[in-house]
Amino acid sequence: MTIDLRVRYLGLDLANPIVPSASPLGQRIDTLRRLQDAGAAAVVLPSLFEEQIEHDEVQIHGALEMGADSYAEALSYLPGFEEYNTGTDAYLHHVEATKKELAIPVIASLNGISLGGWTSFARRIQEAGADALELNVYFIAAEPDEPGAAVEERYVELVRAVRAEITIPLAVKIGPFFSSVGHVAHQLVDAGADGLVLFNRFMQPDIDLEELRVDPSLRLSTSDELRLPLRWIAILHGRIAASLASTTGVHSGADALKMLLAGADVVMLASALLHEGPEHVGVVLREIETWMEERGYESIDQLRGSMSQANIPNPVAFARANYAQLVTSFVSPYDWRMTAGEPKA
Repeated sequence: MTIDLRVRYLGLDLANPIVPSASPLGQRIDTLRRLQDAGAAAVVLPSLFEEQIEHDEVQIHGALEMGADSYAEALSYLPGFEEYNTGTDAYLHHVEATKKELAIPVIASLNGISLGGWTSFARRIQEAGADALELNVYFIAAEPDEPGAAVEERYVELVRAVRAEITIPLAVKIGPFFSSVGHVAHQLVDAGADGLVLFNRFMQPDIDLEELRVDPSLRLSTSDELRLPLRWIAILHGRIAASLASTTGVHSGADALKMLLAGADVVMLASALLHEGPEHVGVVLREIETWMEERGYESIDQLRGSMSQANIPNPVAFARANYAQLVTSFVSPYDWRMTAGEPKA
């Protein structure tokens, strides 16, 4: 039996639902080719940060102002424009080169949170040939005086500003820390988002007890982190007029299938690929196909969303998750050992 893995994401027709998300793997063309050869349906390039764009603008302004208060001949000593580039031109060249080398859709990524002129760079990314843009909103609401409504409006205005600059599809990658994720999702779609990526994985600092310093080191995700995006994909499926992409915690075909059953249009991988290499895309795809064939599924469309909140007999399981029953019925490993007659440690 031939399994039809085709999906549609952000209006783009993809061969399957596996998309490598923004990560260091997207920095090299040869690695991107390996991802494509392994079966990736599209790629999200690493993010260009608001700070990089603004830094370049300041540097360029400084170069153009150099010598302005001196003799006119001094203007001939201005350094070349390219000497002041710290990433923006390189990013555009990378988009262009990736589009030239790959046959699959290329999704660029912008990372920022404040309103400003940097959002106009989205237009240059579109002109460079990107098939879509992912706006990665990485923001910790750490000011006690800033109300939740103001935080949400910051997201909405940012999406509106980027949407005004481009006509290509726009996905918005957000975190889960809202009082009402569903309401924010609707607001972002109304502001111009064609899709939502759930969720941004915020880097959590630790404290080094030996050095007495904050340790910001990166920890890659595990499959245990799957459940938060799984719940919200399942809740939002069929309720918003936008594509849904899942990210964080997808390491295997089983993880990907859970997300698809919950209602994801595509499943994004990063940590698993950094662990296992680009060829792991093919492993995940084969595991998906095997599972579908064993159960008689012929296409992704047939299974996608079949276990969303709207389509299961017990929809409260995705909301309150039978909280009282789970808490009261849980048996700790300690209690289990005591019941089994094992000696107390």
